Amino acid sequence: LPVPPDDDMTPYYADDLVTIYHGDCREWMPEADVVVTDPPYGIDFAGQPTKWQRLAGQKPERWDHKRFGDIGLIVDAAPFVCIWGGNYYDLPPSRGWMAWTKPDAPPSMGSVEFAWTNLNQNARHISYSIGATNAERVGHPTQKPLAVMRWCLAGMPKGTVLDPFAGSGTTLVAAKSLGRHSIGIEIEERYCEIAAQRCSQEVLGLVG
Repeated sequence: LPVPPDDDMTPYYADDLVTIYHGDCREWMPEADVVVTDPPYGIDFAGQPTKWQRLAGQKPERWDHKRFGDIGLIVDAAPFVCIWGGNYYDLPPSRGWMAWTKPDAPPSMGSVEFAWTNLNQNARHISYSIGATNAERVGHPTQKPLAVMRWCLAGMPKGTVLDPFAGSGTTLVAAKSLGRHSIGIEIEERYCEIAAQRCSQEVLGLVG
C-alpha cells in the first residue's frame, strides 16, 4: 500500500487488510482503485442529534455545518468513485446513482439517501431498516449501516478501497468483511480510535 510523503506520519492502525491514518485528506490523498466515502453534506445533521443520540448523551457537532469544499479532490482520487450525499454537490451527470431507502424512517428523517458514482451502469437501490442497525451504533451521528456499505462495495469495481472521511470505520469494516484492502483517513482522533477498535474485532466471513 502507498505510504504518506511525511515519514513521521505512521498509520493510526494497520492490519493485513486495513490501514487507518489520523489526518486531513486535503493535505494527503493516497492512491487507490476505488473511493467510497460519506463526506459532510453541509445540512448540519450532526449538529441536530436524533432522539437516540440525545439519550446516549451525544453532544451536537459542528463539522457538518458546511459542505466539504474540495469535492474535486475526492473525484480525482481514484478511477472509480462513490460519494454518499452526492446530490448535495455539483457533480457531473451520472446514470450510476445508488440509493438507500429506509422503510421505517420517522417523519423527522429523510426516507432515502443517495450516492453519486462515476460508474456507467443502471441506478440501483437497497431497502434496509434503520432499526436493524441499532446494535451497530458506536456514537457517530451519521453512521451508515454495515449491510448498506457492504452492498455498496459489492457494486463497485475490485481493488483497494479508500475512504477519506472514515468516521467510525463502517466502510473499512465492510471492505474487510469482503476480503478487500482498504485505507481510511479521519480528521478526528476519537473516531480513528472507534474505527480501529471495530476493524480489530472484525473477523472475515462472520458478517452477514
